[in-house]
Amino acid sequence: MRIVFAGTPEFAAQHLQALLDAKRDVVAVYTQPDRPAGRGHKLMPSPVKQLALQHGIPVYQPQTLRDPAAQTELAALQADLMVVVAYGLILPQAVLDLPCLGCINSHASLLPRWRGAAPIQRAIEAGDAESGVTVMQMEAGLDTGPMLLKVSTPIADDDTGGSLHDRLAELGSNAVVEAVAALEAGTLVGEVQDDSQATYAHKLNKDEARIDWSRPAIELERLVRAFHPWPICHSQLDEAAVKIHATRPAAGQGAPGQILDAGKDGLHVACGTGSLLLTRLQLPNGKPLNFSDLYNSRREQFTPGKVFQQCR
Repeated sequence: MRIVFAGTPEFAAQHLQALLDAKRDVVAVYTQPDRPAGRGHKLMPSPVKQLALQHGIPVYQPQTLRDPAAQTELAALQADLMVVVAYGLILPQAVLDLPCLGCINSHASLLPRWRGAAPIQRAIEAGDAESGVTVMQMEAGLDTGPMLLKVSTPIADDDTGGSLHDRLAELGSNAVVEAVAALEAGTLVGEVQDDSQATYAHKLNKDEARIDWSRPAIELERLVRAFHPWPICHSQLDEAAVKIHATRPAAGQGAPGQILDAGKDGLHVACGTGSLLLTRLQLPNGKPLNFSDLYNSRREQFTPGKVFQQCR
């Protein structure tokens, strides 16, 4: 079976690697154009492109697949199947119709819950008990196609956006390999999604990472985990923007954002309802540190009674 793979970030690269490990015939890779990165803004290839080049697979990087010339180029590859994982470009109907088996997508949620750009983080933020990966047949709507295969995993109390991402990348990679084999055998049957159960996972926004201390502690604790390792929640203490890498719920009450106590166990801060113990922080121009290490050298910065503010 001739497969064209379309994807961009590391999550997608793990899926491509799984197909290669399964000895699948990946005849071409589509990925987004190289983007500036780092302090020098040097153009950097995506993780998917880097992997494809290592394996000598032709790489295509059109700005859009709505261009008739790009569609003609894709058609010439005569793909039986297109596997799409976090590609980042819209596939118009003309592209979806090109492979004889259509296009399948590995989406990091239990559809129809969390259609859209940031399903991993939104599941943690919402307090979902589980997440997973859905392999679906693609259609023109956003993550609306028939579901071919689902795998699930519990969301642990200490899961972050990063840890859940890594687990789902592994689960999704295995699921795609399984789905491709079942498609080839003709044993997969799609299940239509119940649109009434759909929720939308909006793209992450840096402004959302500003801590609003008037919110309940339970919500903020989930937000800190969901937004780690990006964009990382933050707040302002005096004139310093403080990044908050880890917290846990605590007992206590006070004015929202007020420091109630500070010690080796963490920085105790009041929320709208309840309070949080901040256990890992990062000061400007510093690296992330356990609060016990910060407390030894910066005790005067964390005096009880001081109040965190939203970063401007």
